[in-house]
Amino acid sequence: MKTLIIVTHPNIKSSLINKRWIEELTKYPEKYVVHQLYETYPDEQIDVLAEQKLVEQHDRIVFQFPYYWFNCPPLFKKWLDEVLTYGWAYGSKSGFKVSGKKVALAISLGVDENELHPSGMYKYTLEELTRPFELSFQYVKADYTPLFAYYGMENNVSKEWIEGSIPLYLNFLESL
Repeated sequence: MKTLIIVTHPNIKSSLINKRWIEELTKYPEKYVVHQLYETYPDEQIDVLAEQKLVEQHDRIVFQFPYYWFNCPPLFKKWLDEVLTYGWAYGSKSGFKVSGKKVALAISLGVDENELHPSGMYKYTLEELTRPFELSFQYVKADYTPLFAYYGMENNVSKEWIEGSIPLYLNFLESL
């Protein structure tokens, strides 16, 4: 079964890391389905039934996005609100269509990892800051797995640094 990678990047053309990850993932169509929300819905009007059907077709789902303002891009939040509906994702015997599916986050960050630490500039770890995602996916009975993070975008934009993320990300995806 292929892994569904739902990419939510509001400006993928100017991206360095997320764009490069997509380029690499598309080399393996037998393993990954890359679904870009901002490309699919430039007007941000989500086709809920199409999204639900896509989710139902995959047992592993990764949400890939840049992390800024200590949160996800707004279209990802909208996707969660509109797609994970009562009666489909939770709340009834016929619901829980995400139940048992492996779900993970793949996040690119501008800050260095040591800045997201109790003794760091921002006081909290990324795992603590993404706890609402973890709880949301637990609520719909998905099998939430630890996230993948690639830190340091503000200070490292060399080709070597970007390329160094590729094997790490692919290894993460293979471990799901």
